[in-house]
Amino acid sequence: MVNCGIKWVEVGTPENPAFRANKGILEHMFLGEYRHSIDNKDRLTVPARFRELLVDGAYVLRGFDRNLMVLTPKAFEAISHRLDQLSLTDPLARALRRLIIGSANRLEVDKVGRILIPDFLCQKAGLTSDQEAILVGQGSYFEIWSSVEWALQEQALDQAEANTERFKVLDLSTSTE
Repeated sequence: MVNCGIKWVEVGTPENPAFRANKGILEHMFLGEYRHSIDNKDRLTVPARFRELLVDGAYVLRGFDRNLMVLTPKAFEAISHRLDQLSLTDPLARALRRLIIGSANRLEVDKVGRILIPDFLCQKAGLTSDQEAILVGQGSYFEIWSSVEWALQEQALDQAEANTERFKVLDLSTSTE
C-alpha cells in the first residue's frame, strides 16, 4: 500500500478544497433581501454586501416583471454579447434589444454607497421617494422592486402548490450518495 499524502476531510468543512471553491463562488453572488429608501433625487443606498461586488460599476435596466435589474459589467457584457448573436431580422430579437439595451444605464456607486437610478426607470418600476425599495439578490445580479410590486411577488412565491411544481425542476434530493 502506498500513502499518497492526501488528507481525508469531511465534505462541507472549510478544510475541503471543494468547500473553499464553492464558498468563493457564494461570496461573489448577490444574495438576500434588503429594504432601503429612494431619496428625492432618485438615489438608492446599496447594501454594503452588494457594494463589494460593484467596485467596477454596474448597469441598471428594466427587469421582466415591473422591476429593475442591476448587473455587474461582466454580466451585462455577457448578455449584450448574446443579444449581438441574434438576427436583426427577428422581431423578438429586436424587442429584446429594445427592452434590455434600450433601457440600460451605466451606474457608479458614490462615496456613501448610493446609485442614481434614472427617472424613466424609476417610473417603469413604480419606484417613488415616498416608499421603500426592495433589493433582492439573484446570484449574478440583483433586482430592485417597489414595495407594492414586491408584495405581489411575495404573494405568488408563498403559494405552496405552485412552489411544489417550481421545485420539481431542481430535482432536489436528500440523498448524499
